[in-house]
Amino acid sequence: MPTVEGLIEKFGMLPHPEGGYYTRTYQSDINVSLECLGGGFTGNRPFSTAIYFLLGKGNFSAFHRIKSDECWHFYAGETLLIHIINPAGELATVKLGSKIEKGEVFQYVVPAGYWFASEPAPQSSFSFAGCTVAPGFDFEDFELAHAVALVKQYPQHKLLIERLCRQ
Repeated sequence: MPTVEGLIEKFGMLPHPEGGYYTRTYQSDINVSLECLGGGFTGNRPFSTAIYFLLGKGNFSAFHRIKSDECWHFYAGETLLIHIINPAGELATVKLGSKIEKGEVFQYVVPAGYWFASEPAPQSSFSFAGCTVAPGFDFEDFELAHAVALVKQYPQHKLLIERLCRQ
């Protein structure tokens, strides 16, 4: 079984601003022009990008949102919890993993503009996943949540938001 340190080394992973580690594995050579994008984009974007993403026990990906759909894929380790707050304020928690008999899924799409955070489930030592984004990811499209502002918007999720924000 791989280890967190082994995966970081093997794939040359770097710390991600939201938490965890990542490395870009794919970026389309074809771009979507700004005129075709809409949705508040600031420039052309690749059709698609993909990364490996790794969270070890005790680490988390802080609440954030992006302007594109993000498809999560489970690869190795144990259950990853993805917490999603839709614009109406409804919270859903998806279990990404390989135990389909326990309600886990191998793949899940977080829609563009939804706030989301992730963390290994309490019994998980680490979760190794992939994220595919279309139109492709650019840090200009990334917004890290401020706990105070997000709690003001969704007070019913105060404890989760405060636990899974870095600012």
